[in-house]
Amino acid sequence: MRERFKTFTVLTAHIVRSIRRIKAEATAEFDLKSGHVSCLYYLLRHGAMTLTELCELCEEDKANLSRSVDHLEKSGYLTVELSAARRYKRHLFLTEKGKRVAKSLSDRVNEVLTEASVGVSEEDRTIMYRCLDKINDNLKKICDRYDTEQSRI
Repeated sequence: MRERFKTFTVLTAHIVRSIRRIKAEATAEFDLKSGHVSCLYYLLRHGAMTLTELCELCEEDKANLSRSVDHLEKSGYLTVELSAARRYKRHLFLTEKGKRVAKSLSDRVNEVLTEASVGVSEEDRTIMYRCLDKINDNLKKICDRYDTEQSRI
């Protein structure tokens, strides 16, 4: 059991660190941070959307994402619809600069996914993602249980 714990935690930590490093390298030339990648990627893939919708896709905290959107807007990568009264209901649009950079980052994501998948069959990848999804769901349930127990104290 101890080896399983070590293997799981070490491998997932290494994967997360590698992803952060790759994102940092890919975004450095654009004066962006790794957290901006998801914003640009999803806006390119799905088109204009609200901050609330983007939060759901990115699975990111609204406050963090709001700071990212502010930076992207100030840097000319996106514009924010002004007609909606509430900030989280306003639609976000990529500018031409934003589309160009998002396309470049999207291409890089695809390159990394292809390169990272060398030696992994489609069947193995499907099983791996299904297992990761199940592990994620189970870990969320454990965390929810902790939250429930804490609220009783």
